[in-house]
Amino acid sequence: MNNSEKRNGLIECAGKIFYNNALHDSVSDVRIPVINPATEEQVSEIVSPTEQEIDHVLKIANTAQKKWANTDAKTRAAYLHKIADSIEHANHQPVAEAMSLEMGKPYPEALGEIANVGPIFRYMAEMARDDGGHIAGTTQIGSFQYCRYEPLGVSVHIMPFNFPILLFAWTAAASLACGNAFVMKPAEATSISSLMFMDHFKVLPEGLAACLTGNASVGSHLVASDLTHAVAFTGSVAVGRKVNIACAEAMKPAVIEAGGNDAMIIAESADIEIAAAGSICAAFHLSGQVCTSAERFFVVDAIHDEFVEAFAKRAKALRIGHGLSKAEIGPVVNVAARDRIKNLVDKTVAQGATVVCGGKIPDGFDKGAYYEPTILTDVTPDMEIMNSEVFGPVAAICRVKDVDEAIAKANDSQFGLGACIFTNDFKEATKATEQLQTGMVWVNNPMIDNDALPFGGAKMSGLGRELGREGLNAFRQSKMVIQDADPIMHDWWYPYPDSAFHPDA
Repeated sequence: MNNSEKRNGLIECAGKIFYNNALHDSVSDVRIPVINPATEEQVSEIVSPTEQEIDHVLKIANTAQKKWANTDAKTRAAYLHKIADSIEHANHQPVAEAMSLEMGKPYPEALGEIANVGPIFRYMAEMARDDGGHIAGTTQIGSFQYCRYEPLGVSVHIMPFNFPILLFAWTAAASLACGNAFVMKPAEATSISSLMFMDHFKVLPEGLAACLTGNASVGSHLVASDLTHAVAFTGSVAVGRKVNIACAEAMKPAVIEAGGNDAMIIAESADIEIAAAGSICAAFHLSGQVCTSAERFFVVDAIHDEFVEAFAKRAKALRIGHGLSKAEIGPVVNVAARDRIKNLVDKTVAQGATVVCGGKIPDGFDKGAYYEPTILTDVTPDMEIMNSEVFGPVAAICRVKDVDEAIAKANDSQFGLGACIFTNDFKEATKATEQLQTGMVWVNNPMIDNDALPFGGAKMSGLGRELGREGLNAFRQSKMVIQDADPIMHDWWYPYPDSAFHPDA
C-alpha cells in the first residue's frame, strides 16, 4: 500500500461529521489540524460543527431512537450482530494506519484494538435480548408485579485518544442494545480513525449512529442538551468532574471513567522474570498512555534489586519508533504531553529519585513526541509523581518492607481505578483482592478485561461501570409495574372504618 492509499481516510474524512449513515460536510469554519506526533507534521484536519448542526443531528437521532425503542429485542440483537459481522469481516489496515498517523499508536496495537471489538456487540445484543426485566414474587394474590427495562433516549459518548474504538464500542454496544441512539464525540487526536470506523454502523437504520468531531465546546453542548439523555465519558479526572456536575444538574445519568495512577505490587514470592515481563507491558504499553497503566510500583525489599535489574533489562530492549515501524514504543500523543512527562520526571529526580534507565528524549528523535521508557527508583510516596496520573512511559518504584505495607501505600491515593500484584502466595493474592481500594484488581495478569465483568474505578477514578450487566444497565431505566387483571375493592382504600381511628377520635 503506497502513501497516497494510506492517506485516503485522512483526506476523505477531513472536515466531516457522520450522521444518517453517511459523512457530511460541516458549514463550520472552526478547523483543527491533525498533527502526527511522530513527525509534528499536519496529516489532516477536523471540524467543530456549529451548535445548529449539533442540534440538527440530535433531532434526527431522537426521531430514529423512538422507532428503535419500539423494535423488538430479537430484531435489535440481529442488527448488533450485523455490526459485529461488518467489523469481523473488514480490512482494518486503513483505520489502524490512520490511528497510527493521528496519535502514534504502534500498528499492531491499533490493529488489535479494532479487530477485538466485534464480540462486545454480540455480548450486549444477547444479554439485552435475554434480560428485559424480571418478575417479582407478588404481594397480593391476582396481581402481576414486575420490572421492565426501557431505553433512555440518545446517549453521548465522549471518548479518549488512547483506545478510541474499543472504549467507544463498550458503551455504544450497550446503548444500542438497550434501545437508544448514540452520538460519539471522539478525542481530537483520533477523530479521523473514529469517523472511518463509523462505516460499520451503516447497517443500522438511519439516524441511530452519529459521530461529531471538534473541540471541548462540542462535548459541552452535547452533555448540556435537552436532546441527550445519558453520557459515557472517559478522560481526565478534572474534565470528568465537570461532566458529572453538568449531568447532575440535568438529572442525567452518567458513566465516568476518569483514569488513575495504578499500583503494581511485586511480592517476595513472585517469579521475577514473569513479574518483570508483565510489568513491562503494564507500564509501557502504548507508551504508558493507558488508564490502567502501572505507574506506582511497590517492590518488596527482599527482591527489590533483582526485580529492578530484570525490569530495566527488558525496558532497555524496547524499540522506539513511529507507529508504522517495527517498534514497541511510539510517541506520546503530542509534544505538550511529552514535555509534561519530561518535566515531571526531572522534578522527581531533583527530589532524590534515581534514573535506572530512560529519563530523557531518545537520541536521534529531535522531531516528534518521543520519550524513553523510564524506570525510577528511590521514589517516596510524597513525591508528585506518586500522586498524579503520569500517562507516559514512566515506572516509579518505591521500596517496601512487605505486601502489607505495599497495600497500605497503594491505597494512600485519591485514585482507585485498578491495581496489580505479582505473587505466588495464595494468601497474599487474596489479601490484595480484598484490601486494595480499587474497582479492579489483577493477580499475575495485568490489564486484562472481560466483556462479562464490570470495568470502572473507585474514589476519584470514576462513577458507574462499563461492560457486564452493570454496563448494560447504565443505558436503561427500570420501571416497576403492578398490574391487576381483575379490578377489585381493596380493604385499605378510603374510607377507613371507624375501628381504624384513634380511640379518642
